[in-house]
Amino acid sequence: MALTIGIAGLPNVGKSTLFNALTRATVLAANYPFATIEPNIGVVPLPDERLGVLAEIFGSERILPATVSFVDIAGIVKGASEGEGLGNKFLANIREAEAICQVTRAFADPDVVHVDGKVSPADDIETINTELILADIQTLEKAMPRLEKEVRGKRIEAEVLDAARGALALLETGVTISAGGAAAGLDPQVIAQFGLMTAKPFIYVFNTDDDGLADTEMQERLREMVAPASAIFLDAKFEAELVELEPEEAAEMLGESGQDEAGLDQLARVGFDTLGLQTYLTAGPKEARAWTIGKGWTAPQAAGVIHTDFQKGFIKAEVVSFEDLVAAGSMAEAKARGQVRIEGKDYVMADGDVVEFRFSV
Repeated sequence: MALTIGIAGLPNVGKSTLFNALTRATVLAANYPFATIEPNIGVVPLPDERLGVLAEIFGSERILPATVSFVDIAGIVKGASEGEGLGNKFLANIREAEAICQVTRAFADPDVVHVDGKVSPADDIETINTELILADIQTLEKAMPRLEKEVRGKRIEAEVLDAARGALALLETGVTISAGGAAAGLDPQVIAQFGLMTAKPFIYVFNTDDDGLADTEMQERLREMVAPASAIFLDAKFEAELVELEPEEAAEMLGESGQDEAGLDQLARVGFDTLGLQTYLTAGPKEARAWTIGKGWTAPQAAGVIHTDFQKGFIKAEVVSFEDLVAAGSMAEAKARGQVRIEGKDYVMADGDVVEFRFSV
């Protein structure tokens, strides 16, 4: 599943530093606005300790985790909705992403220029949200005459036009669709056809320093400010240093900093969940692998991720939970205990299912 999360933010908030760390790639991260002009795409492995356990049980030669794709996008400035800065390019790239990861500066450093001259996470978030809202308002205002005509011609249902009007009214109050759409009674499936940027799921990454990582009161204030979206606090420079180390050294450095989990691992995990994704697992002598599917997918749909023939010719799925398999120690013992289930076409996959599909050619 080629789903991507766009990394957005004002210039000089640490987007490219974060992206460098995420992908272990070299992306221009200069200390001036618009250093990132073309979108850069990186595919990041999703940390999954279960795969190592399966590899031991099945003697797998390699491990293939699920992945999350991130797109590093040019910095936005006030007036982007009117084409200021690289606004048009920014907005076009954001439209192509399935979710938005908004990176916000929450550290003070006189050597790193802030585009607005001061560090204020609330102001930065308001700037970006305002530009996205204004762009969505333009989208709806342009679409309204066409929608009204199609309703009169009975080519679309009146509820589509009502949804557009409701979305426009909400946006004009300065509230994003993702934050206020549910309370306003907007149907996500109807709203999706308008291609609105503020209807996308949001993740907020606050790029901070040691003081910020230790300031739980500040973190709580910022979490409340962006709710119901997820908030992650990390030090992008620290994360960039962390990924350059060997795993043992990185774990030691992480422990010395007092953190239980690397910020990048947390971001990949939260991003995966924000996209509405989960994984099922397969294992054998060649590989232990995590496959990406949507939450609520059925067994045939999940089989189709491996190969379309698996979905077309689906017969059944042999399923055991990861926990039961580990407790049994082998697939043979899990079967002997009656923990391997035979599931049909209506089975809804659960995260962590270990599966073998049966299909006809």
